[in-house]
Formats: sequence, structure tokens, C-alpha cells
Amino acid sequence: MATSAELNILSLLTQSALSSACIKFYPKGCNYPPLEVSYSELLDISSKKAAWLRQQDSFREGSITLIHFKSHLDNIIWFWASIIAGNVPALSPPLVNTSEGRHAHFQHLWRILENPLVLTSESLIRDDFVENDALFVIPVESSAEFDLDCATDPAKNRSGISHFNTNYTVESNTRSQLKGIATLALTSGSSGHSKAVCLGHEQIFASLRGKLTAAPIPENGCLLNWIGLDHVASLVEMHLLAMFTCVTQVQIQAVEVLSNPLGFLHLLSENKVSMTFAPDFFLARLLGTLDQIPPGDHCLKDIDLSHLQFLTSGGELNNVDTGFRVIEHLRQLGVKPANLIIPGFGMTEICAGGIFNKNFPAIDKKIMREFGVLGEPVPGLKMRISPLERGNTRALEENKDLERKSGLINEVGQLEVQGPIVFSRYLNDQEATKQSFTSDGWFQTGDLAKIDTQGQLYLEGRLKELININSVKYLPYEIEDAIEAARIPGVEPSFIACFSHRNLESPTSPEMIYVVYQQQYDWDDIKARFNALHAIVRTVVLVTSSRPQVLPLPAGCLQKTSLGKLSRPKIRSALVEGKWQEHEHVNEKELAAYRNENLTVPSNKTEEKLVTLFQEALGVDVEMDVDMPILDTGISSVELMRLKRVVELSFNIEELPMIIILTNTTIRSLAEAIHKLQGSQNVGEYKPVVTLQPNGEGSKVPLWLFHPGVGEILIFLGLAQHFPDRPVYAFRPRGFNPGEKPFHNQEDLLEAYYRGLKEKQPKGPYAMAGYSYGSVLAFELSKRLEAEGETVQFLASFNLPPHIKQRMRTLDWTAGLIHIAHFCDIISQERADKLNSELRSGEISHRDQIATVLAESEPERTARLGLTPQSLFTWVNVALSLQKIGWTYDPSGMVSRMDIFYCQPLKDVASSREEYRNDKLNHWTDFARDVKYHEVGGEHYTMIGPEHLPKFQQTLKRVMAARGL
Repeated sequence: MATSAELNILSLLTQSALSSACIKFYPKGCNYPPLEVSYSELLDISSKKAAWLRQQDSFREGSITLIHFKSHLDNIIWFWASIIAGNVPALSPPLVNTSEGRHAHFQHLWRILENPLVLTSESLIRDDFVENDALFVIPVESSAEFDLDCATDPAKNRSGISHFNTNYTVESNTRSQLKGIATLALTSGSSGHSKAVCLGHEQIFASLRGKLTAAPIPENGCLLNWIGLDHVASLVEMHLLAMFTCVTQVQIQAVEVLSNPLGFLHLLSENKVSMTFAPDFFLARLLGTLDQIPPGDHCLKDIDLSHLQFLTSGGELNNVDTGFRVIEHLRQLGVKPANLIIPGFGMTEICAGGIFNKNFPAIDKKIMREFGVLGEPVPGLKMRISPLERGNTRALEENKDLERKSGLINEVGQLEVQGPIVFSRYLNDQEATKQSFTSDGWFQTGDLAKIDTQGQLYLEGRLKELININSVKYLPYEIEDAIEAARIPGVEPSFIACFSHRNLESPTSPEMIYVVYQQQYDWDDIKARFNALHAIVRTVVLVTSSRPQVLPLPAGCLQKTSLGKLSRPKIRSALVEGKWQEHEHVNEKELAAYRNENLTVPSNKTEEKLVTLFQEALGVDVEMDVDMPILDTGISSVELMRLKRVVELSFNIEELPMIIILTNTTIRSLAEAIHKLQGSQNVGEYKPVVTLQPNGEGSKVPLWLFHPGVGEILIFLGLAQHFPDRPVYAFRPRGFNPGEKPFHNQEDLLEAYYRGLKEKQPKGPYAMAGYSYGSVLAFELSKRLEAEGETVQFLASFNLPPHIKQRMRTLDWTAGLIHIAHFCDIISQERADKLNSELRSGEISHRDQIATVLAESEPERTARLGLTPQSLFTWVNVALSLQKIGWTYDPSGMVSRMDIFYCQPLKDVASSREEYRNDKLNHWTDFARDVKYHEVGGEHYTMIGPEHLPKFQQTLKRVMAARGL
């Protein structure tokens, strides 16, 4: 192993040449034994190539050599030859497919690398450099003849190095700007504008030492690399690390691994590999392969993975369930470590991985996380979180500097790093270098993240990729993950990119969400195109309440990096530059033709008017199918309430009960209901069950939702639409519709709900969840079902302790009104406290109290919510009836299991989450044999609101899956 005194990476080659270790290069197809090249032979071959390189007329010692080959063997040989010859190598990344992109890339490299010498093959000159008119490129085929000459005439080898001279160091006669630089790594920038990251000798050695603290390589270990050598992880974390520890390394092309995950396992077994790299997308592919193999199948019998110690992972967040299941499979093949997979955070600027989670997936699974944390930095690296608003500010105010130096804890901000592992500059780009470092010398990674009290890093996304829609910020990967999770037919998994976009023809137009995906269907399959569009729009609306632009592209348009990632900046640039304009035009034409041929159009004036009202409510100008389920459009609760009000005004209906809209699920059926209502004003018999998810009938165990104390079920609308494959029902209390009398005791309420449940779902297993007050209703109904021998497989409480009597007794008509106003976001919590005193200061009638509250909100807000004095009066009366039922409630009995989802409590209930969890919610253990607690975002009234719903529904689904649903 190299010592710290030999801080030149050439010593890695010279010292590893003294060992018996080698590099195994697998040819394309893996049908032949690998070519084994010892480190001693590599030194000898590279020395001869260096001698040939120095004899070329175009060679300039101390300059930059750009190395462009497809095979690992060629890249490694010429990487070391360049160093031995006295130059600084830069490994060329894959080229873009377009002629314009390649031409711009070559021009850019000529500028930032100062006219480098390009080494490649004759075939690649013909294939890859057609658009080149800037770089000097020479083929290396003639070097083979020079090697033969060197064998007979050693005097021709003028590189000045012999593999017997282990103390050789390159003379420091390079240009001053390259002094101390071992190699240049080219980042994958948008539009081909890569930055050249200067990786220094000392930096690389510090990185190698740090990596070994996270993944110590056994003395007789072996590393396997399948990523292109242009990627810093494969160069430093695999190739150089193997030489640093003097162990054997295996090099194989990525296509061989990606196309044959099972063959990958055979390679690990045959070569007794200790460590390799496996990003999350490949782990998912490996899991899919292993899941399909029956236990004991002969295809696994010869695989022995007892030598495998580490699967490092990076490039994207690691799914905890995927990691756990992969490890379970691999343990059947001899793997010993339970923490085999090591997720990490890395960048080119810090020599790949520098922060690692060595306790994955056990700790993440224990706390029910969907994606693993990224862990702690290795020695040689420090990290901190800087406030976002000052993340790019170079001149900090003195009183704020201390906050930055100490870093934020448990708050999302910009991730910054510092230490000997961090690079010093971008070559020939002073402005980018200046903008990347803070005034106190910390590198700004551009990532959104947080660090918890235990020093663990959580990644949230890229700062520059935040999507800002109506002042609400969204992370692209959250929207992409939602589309992935929806498993939409016709959408190629992992080929989805989401970013913000503005119509260039209208500079004042607002930002919108743009989704690009690779299609699986034939280009002329118009129905599949339309169905995919509808499903994507519906999914994005659920996450963001904003309708996206969607563009399908055929295979080959969206290129991935060697780590399997799509570059959002490059995709967005291609869109802006008009490279997909033809696809956009075809897409619009095909969709318009489908709508004209297949949509059911209005057949009367009522339907025509409703279509217009829906288009206005949803903010779309495309035609709507009158037979499409209303809730299937992705309409939000606010939009639905607004629609209710505009329908009332348009059709001159004094009060349109929301139940009419919820139970008449299409425009056609709603038109018929409105026609009947105008004639009779008779709503019909009270029915306690409302179907919120119309597309899930009969596919999975239904989810039953119990309303909070305000009695409103529209709050579940957004949540229900995240379950397209599961029926979702909600119980609505009596009293909202004309002629209905509210419930006055719990027995009558539960009996009505029980009958409604049994009518829809006669047999279990059952899944139930109550929001706030609804938790005790779900608990009581679950007790009855279990007493009858039924199975309640899932019972959840959203932020409510079991003992509510004292809290309920503090609520009266005025308190109910204020709570509903706060619930509707008409007033703030602070204003609610003051208004509570004001409304009680004199003899103020209920009608006047309502007028006072409505005056607190802008007319536009109340109109959007469909709030009128009469509807609010009815609502408060229903809420009061439910609260009175709770005045005498005492929990008793026991259920089998319960999951408690908790967030920031109401101010007058507890002062903190911790107090609420430990002193209030903990009492559920007295009434359930198996209780689990799950912390979620938001406050009591916002936990399933638009801002927090995307993550809440993920947690809910994960917990339901853990309960077997």
C-alpha cells in the first residue's frame, strides 16, 4: 500500500507492480476467459505506450491528454501511459447522439482543456469524431509496432521509467496551472458544457484512505467494476482503490452486466469478488430476476457469494425494501454481512463516494423509511447544512456567520462539504469555481439535504432543479417517483424526467411542470398514448395540484449516464432548443384526433354547461368526456367545492348537497341528478358511505376512512386518488343534506356506519383509518368486527390519542365554527385564538358569528371553497353533534393491532411532537395488542393537505404493506 509520503498516483502503479495481483478484462459477451494483465505487465505496457506518445510530433509534455476508447483495457493503458509520459489525462465521457451536441462539445473541450491531444482508435475517429473541427486527434494503432521495436531495441523506450524503478516520480515540469493535478474528470453538464474537475494527487490519496474506513478491503480481496472509466466512481473507487490495496480487479463492460443480472452473480462467484458497485436501479433489476427463480433452481447452485463483503451504491436514493429483499436473496447464496449494501453520497468534486450509510437497511427498515439515509462522512470530509436563503451568498452578515459555521440540524438546506477530499477548482473556469465555494471555503454541492441530531445525512434533491409552481416548491424526483409507482401502461420505467418549463412564446406565462417519458407502445397506438397521458396528468395533479405538459418520446431519445440516470438539464435543453419539436407536433395531432373520434360529447344543454364549468374549474381547454368519472380527473377538494358553488349559481340551485356530486360520478349522471333536483329539491335517503375511489372496485382490500370532528370527507379526496388499484370509501355523518337530522349518540352513528360497511364489504379482512376524531369511530367499529370473528388487518389513527373526553368538552358551537374556519384555512391559528375571545365577548348570534368569520376571508377564497352562510351554518351544526357525542366518550376494550400516524399537535393539546407522542398517544397501548407509531410531516390540520400528502401517502402505503395489504 502506498504511503502518505508518496503523494503521486504513479506510485500506485509502481507499488502494485510488486504484488501478484492483476486486472481481469472480460471481453464482449463473456464467452471467453478474461484477459489477465498483472500490474507489472500493465506498468511495462504503459511505459512502452508512453515512449511512443512522447515521440509524436503533436505531443506537448505537461499538457492534457484526452483519452477516448470504448474498452476498459484501452482506457486504463492509455490513462497510465499519459501519466508516465508526463501529461495529465482526462477520460472522455460518452458523446451525445446529436451532431449539433457533439460539435458544441468538441469546441468546448478545445477551449477548457487548451487544445488537448486526443488519443483514440481509427474506427472511433470515423464513428465519433465526424463533427470535430477543433481537436487534434491521433489513432493509436501504430503504437503496437512501436511496442515490438522496444522489445528488440530498449533504447527506443524513452519514457524514463522502468518497472524495476519503484521510486520513480514524474518530474515536476508541467505547466503551473496543472501542478499537483493527477487527472481531470469531466462532469456531465447540460448542452455538452462539461466542467473539468481538477483531481489532485493528495486529494485522491485522502479519498482512498477515507473509503477504506467505510469498506475495508480484505488482504486477498477482489474488486469488480462495470461502469465506464470516465466516471469518477469507477476510476477512483474501483480501479485506483484496487491498486492502492494491491488486490485484483475485474473489469467488464456495463452492457454485459445490465443485460444479464444473473450472469453478474456468476462473475462475482467465479472471481471471489469482495466489493462491487450496484446502484438502486440495478438492484431493482437484480431483485426482479431473483424473484422469478424458484427456490433450489439449478441456475443458482454453482453461485457462492461467501467472499462478497460490500455492494457500494450511489447515484440515486436506495429503496429500503428493495435493498432488504436483495440481501435476503443473496444470503441464500452465501453472503454473510447483513449490511452488505452501502448507500452513499458522492460527487466528481470529492472523488466519488465520501458519505456512507454502513447500517443499511436495518436502521432504515426499523424506522419505516422508504429510502435509506446516506450516513456519515469518511475521515477527510466534513459536512454541514447552510440556510437556503443564504446558500449562495458570499458576503454574509456578521451575526449570521455563526449560524452558517455551525450548520443547521434537522432542517432542509444546502449541503456543503470541506476537507482534503474536496477538489480545489475547475480548470479554466474561475467564475464557476468562485460560485461553488463559500467565503469560508466550503464547497456548495447544490444538493438539498438535512442532517439529523445523530449526524446522519438525508438527501432531498437538487437545488437548481426545484420546481416552483404558484410559490410552492416541488422536487422533481418526488413527481417522477409518483409516476413510477403508478406503473402506468405504456410508460417505460426509469425513463421519466420531470422539470419546470415556461412557454418561450409567452415570456410572461407562469412556470409549469413538464414530463417527458419513453413510450412502450407503438408510435401509432393512439389509444395507448391517450391513456398514458390521462394517467400521468392524474398522478401529477395529485402530487402538485397542477396539470403538466406531457411529451412521449420513442426509444433512443432519452439517454442515461453510466450510472443509469437521466440528465434533466440535458433533456430540458433539448426541449428548449426545439430538438423534439416534430414529436411535439405529432403528439398534439394524434391526441386531438383521438379526442374527436372517441370522446362522448354532451347531448343536452345541462351537460354542455357542466362541461364548461368543469373546464373552468380544472383550468383546461380540452374537450371532456361526459362519461369519464369526475374524481378520475384528479380534481382536488378545493376545486370540487368551487365547482359545487358555480353549479349552484349557474343552475339557480339554493343548495347543492356535496353528496349529489360525490355519488353521481360522471358529468352525464350529475346532469340527470341536477335535473331531478331542480324539479323536486329532494336529495333522497341518507346513505353513510361515499365511494371516493371509483376505479378500485374489487381489486384489493378496500380502505375505509372515518371523518374528523368537523365531519367533512372532502379532505380524503386527494388521499383516495393515490390508491387507483384499491377501493376507497368514506363515511359521511348525517345532517349535511336538507331534511337530515344529525346523530345524537354514538350507538346510532356506529350502527349506521356498520350497516353501510357490511353492504359494501360483507367479509374481511378490513382496513380502516380515522382522521382525528374519526380514530375513535374506527376503533369502536373495529372492536365490533373483531368480536364477530372478522379480521381487521389494518387500523390507523391520524393524530388522535384515545382519551378525548376532556378535549371534546372544551368545544361548543363557537369553537366548532372557529375550528372549521381554521380547517378551511380562512384564519390562522393565531387569529383563531383571538377570534375565540371576540365572538364570546357579547351576545352575538350564530348567524352574526358566521358573518364575522366569513369576513375574515377574501371573497375569492370563500367562493373557491363554496362556502355560503347557510352551508357553513349547517356544517357547524353537524360538527357540534359529533363533538357532543365525544363529551362522554371513554375508550375501553382491545383490538389486535393499530398504527398511529402523528405530526405536530394542536397548541392547546401538547407543546411538542415528543410530548404528544410520549404523554398522549402512548395510551393507545392500553387498547391495542400491537401498536406502531409513524411520524409524518405537517400539523394537525395539514398532515394530509396538498403540501404533505405526497409523502404521507407513501408512508401510509408502506405501513399498509407491512401489515400485509
